[in-house]
Amino acid sequence: MSEPGHPAALLRDAARLEQLGRLRDAVAIYERVLAQWPDLPDCWYNLGLLQRRLGHFDAALASYAQALARGVRQPEEVHLNRGVILADHLRQADAAERELRAALSLNPRYLAALRNLANLHEDLGRRAEALATYVRILELEPRSYESLARYALLHRVERPDDPLIARLRTALADPAASAAERASLGFALGAALDSAGEYAAAFAAYEAANRDSGASEPAIARYDRAAQERLTEELMRAFPGPAPAGLAQSSAGSARPIFICGMFRSGSTLAEQLLARHPQITAGGELELLPELVRTQIAPYPAAIASFSDSRIAALGSDYLSALTRLFPLAAHVTDKRPDNFLHIGLIKRLIPHARIVHTTRDPLDTCLSVFFLHLDQHLGYALDLMDIGHYYREYRRLMAHWKALYPDEILDFDYDALVSDPRPALERLLAFCGLPWDEACLAPAPPGGPVKTASVWQVREPLYRRSSGRSRHYRRELAALAAYLAEP
Repeated sequence: MSEPGHPAALLRDAARLEQLGRLRDAVAIYERVLAQWPDLPDCWYNLGLLQRRLGHFDAALASYAQALARGVRQPEEVHLNRGVILADHLRQADAAERELRAALSLNPRYLAALRNLANLHEDLGRRAEALATYVRILELEPRSYESLARYALLHRVERPDDPLIARLRTALADPAASAAERASLGFALGAALDSAGEYAAAFAAYEAANRDSGASEPAIARYDRAAQERLTEELMRAFPGPAPAGLAQSSAGSARPIFICGMFRSGSTLAEQLLARHPQITAGGELELLPELVRTQIAPYPAAIASFSDSRIAALGSDYLSALTRLFPLAAHVTDKRPDNFLHIGLIKRLIPHARIVHTTRDPLDTCLSVFFLHLDQHLGYALDLMDIGHYYREYRRLMAHWKALYPDEILDFDYDALVSDPRPALERLLAFCGLPWDEACLAPAPPGGPVKTASVWQVREPLYRRSSGRSRHYRRELAALAAYLAEP
């Protein structure tokens, strides 16, 4: 590395290291430059970008603040970046909104800030404000099809002749629309038609939306059934029996985790929001803590776990609890609600033996249909095809049978359909499992609360309802093959 006497050469080194993926080394160079030449706003901005990519969010906010104070160009972009960090990573919704509004005060036509503000309104359950913001976006950019799709999903459609349905179809016919845009529009059209009772047309719209989702960029990896079966086998081999006794680490001063997992669309968000009404429980949402441990410290997973000593396992468990406490310093109990953590139940019980695991369940056909009808993350390739969803469901069912055989008293099946049919006994059982006393607040109407960052954001803010239970009855013909497949032993 060069040792110049002028920042230009050092900054070239930093850019080269960034291109090589050596982000920490690039950060170190920016810090050296700014220690000597602090009045360089673009350098502060670039440092903030790298710190954000590294997950050093407080440091990134501080660097962005320096960039603003020193007159960075396009300050609205800096405010936007600060708002995203505050909303998505630090869970400070009020501060995030202030940053987004600061960006818009500088540039009222800044679409990226408007989109993030609309998303924040959605997360906070502010339907009217979100709708108004999407209207503003569409006034500025009528072909903002992602925003049109989000607007449509917020709009209550009750009749097949609702003008919004025609508007969505017109947008879908635009040859300039990308595959990703058509996918978003198609899922919105399917939801509108389903709401209007046009079930055959709704299913056709969802099928087209899933095809477009599979054709969008970046390309979605096709679901590999054999690979999923191998993963199930590897997990069962890696965790063949219960966690050894005596590995429990002290949890003094730590937030106690309650893991909520299961299939996507099985009621996990509702379970978390009901639990979070209890005064001793804080909703953590879909935390990245456990997947990050798996990706970085237990790779290749799950094979690597066999070589870990008991002390290494205990240290990783302590790392998880420490990270949880940093995020929620005043919480007694925190929910970690990543549905796909069902893959890691064996690991959870090794790392945190006292952890409570709530396994959300729902009618299998309703679950699979809801997955097919939802625009899920692109890495979930199985969600694009009904029979692939059925295969994934069967592998999930097989793995859960293994975990429950190992931990019959430490995994609670929490049935969505039973909950919406008769809430109180289901919630009493759930709280007792978590070692908590009954509290009437768990059955009270939902307070405005904090942000909810899942596809169920609107459902969980409504009173408990039964209309999603048994939804698959409207699609018996379309689901006949899937029903037969799921019924196979």
